[in-house]
Amino acid sequence: MFSNVVFSAAAFLVALGVLIAIHEYGHFWVARKVGIKVLKFSIGMGKSLYTRVGKVDKTEYSIGAIPLGGYVRMLDERVDELTPGERHRAFNNKPLWARTAVVIAGPMANFLLAIAAYWLVMMIGINGLVPLLGPIAPDTPAAVAGFQEEDRLVSINGKPTPSWDDARLVLLDSAINTGEPALIEVATIDGSNVTRELDLSGLEVLKDSGDPVAKMGFTAWFPTIKPVIGDVIPNGAAAGAGMQSGDLIKAVDGQAIASWTEFVDLVRPSANKELQLDVERDGQSLSLVMTPEATDVDGQSVGRVGVSVRSEEGLYDKVRTTVKYPAGTAFVKALGRTWDMTALTVQMLGKLVTGNASLDNISGPVSIAQFAGQSASIGINHYIKFIAMISISLAVLNLLPIPMLDGGHLMYFAVEAVTRKPVSERVQLFGQQLGLCVLGGLMFLAFYNDIWRLMQ
Repeated sequence: MFSNVVFSAAAFLVALGVLIAIHEYGHFWVARKVGIKVLKFSIGMGKSLYTRVGKVDKTEYSIGAIPLGGYVRMLDERVDELTPGERHRAFNNKPLWARTAVVIAGPMANFLLAIAAYWLVMMIGINGLVPLLGPIAPDTPAAVAGFQEEDRLVSINGKPTPSWDDARLVLLDSAINTGEPALIEVATIDGSNVTRELDLSGLEVLKDSGDPVAKMGFTAWFPTIKPVIGDVIPNGAAAGAGMQSGDLIKAVDGQAIASWTEFVDLVRPSANKELQLDVERDGQSLSLVMTPEATDVDGQSVGRVGVSVRSEEGLYDKVRTTVKYPAGTAFVKALGRTWDMTALTVQMLGKLVTGNASLDNISGPVSIAQFAGQSASIGINHYIKFIAMISISLAVLNLLPIPMLDGGHLMYFAVEAVTRKPVSERVQLFGQQLGLCVLGGLMFLAFYNDIWRLMQ
C-alpha cells in the first residue's frame, strides 16, 4: 500500500510540475515578447528550494517548497521603485492589448499542451477497450431503447466510437449538453448494424456521485473468467488447505461459483472465516476447508488465500483495441478531442453553478493523485493522456472570472476597455479578498470530498 501511495504521489507531482511550468512559461514568454521586465519565475510557492539568477534582466528562477501553484512576477510601478529608463517595461504601463496577451497566455499554453499530448498519444497509439456492452441494467434508458449485451457501439450522433473512452465522451456530451435522444449505431452479436434511439431526457446524470454512463444502463463487456487456480503461493491459506494448480472451484459454502470474480467476492469479506470448498481436480470431486488470511488493504481487513487465476490465451483479444492515426489525422483528432473536453468541462462547471450537478463530483488533489498513479501504472501513453485532461481543466479553471485567477484579471481588463480607465485598487483589493474566499471554499470542498471517498 505504501509503495502505491508513493508512486501515485510521484506521478501527481511530476504531472503538476509539468502543468504549472507550461502555464507560467506562457505568461513569461509573452511578457518578454511585449517588452515587460520579468523579476521572478517560480514553479511552486513558499520557501525557495532552488534559485538561479539568469543573465537577461537578472531574472530569478525558483522552485518553491509548496508544489500547488506558481507565478511570474513582473515589474510594476504600483509595487516597485522604477528608474526612468524602466517605466516603459512595467506591466501596468503596457497597453491593454499587451497586458491581456500576457494574462491569457498561461491558459492558452495549457490548451496547447493538451493538443500536443493528444497528438502524441494518437500517433503512437493508445490501448483501450472495444465499446462492447456488458449486461444492460434493467429500468434504464439503455434497457428501454432495446440495447443488448455484446452490442458494439459503432457511432453516436454520427461520431465514430473506436474505443470505450470515445463512446463515454460522446455519451456524456449528449446527456449534459443536448438532453435530446442520442442516435446510436451498433453492431449486434449476429453481425447486423442497427440504429437505436437512446432517450436521455429527464436523466440527471450529474445530480449525485457515481458513474454517469452506468446510470444510462451501459457497462463495458468482459469475458467470463473461469474459477481455475493458476499458481498457489507456498505457505498460503490455499496451499495449507491442499489446493493445487488446475483445480476448478465449483462451490463455496454450498454456493455455486461460475466465475473467478464470484470466487474473489466471497473470499474478500471472509477473513479468518472457515470456508468449505467444492473443487474438481482431474475429473474428481473434492471437498477442501480453507480459512482466508486477514490482510490490510486501504485500511480494511480483507481475506487473502494466496492463489492466482489461470489465464486463458487470447481471452481478452475480443475486448482489446489500439486507436492509432497518421500524423495529419492525429493532429485533427487532437484538436477535436481538446475542443470536446474543453466544452464538456465548461458544461459541467455550468451544471455545478446552477445546481444541476452534485458538488460530490468535485475532486481534489488526493483523487487526482490516485488517477495519476493509475494512469502511469497502465502505460506512458495513458499518463500523457491524463496530463492532457488535467491541463484542459487547469486552463478552464484559470479562465473563470474569479479575482486571483487569470479570468479575474481579464474581467478587470474588459471593464477597463469599456470605461477607458483601470479598475481602482480598492475594487481590486476587495476582489482579491472575495477570490480568496471562493478559492478557499472550493479547496475545502475538494479535500472534504477526497476524505469522504477514502472513508467510503
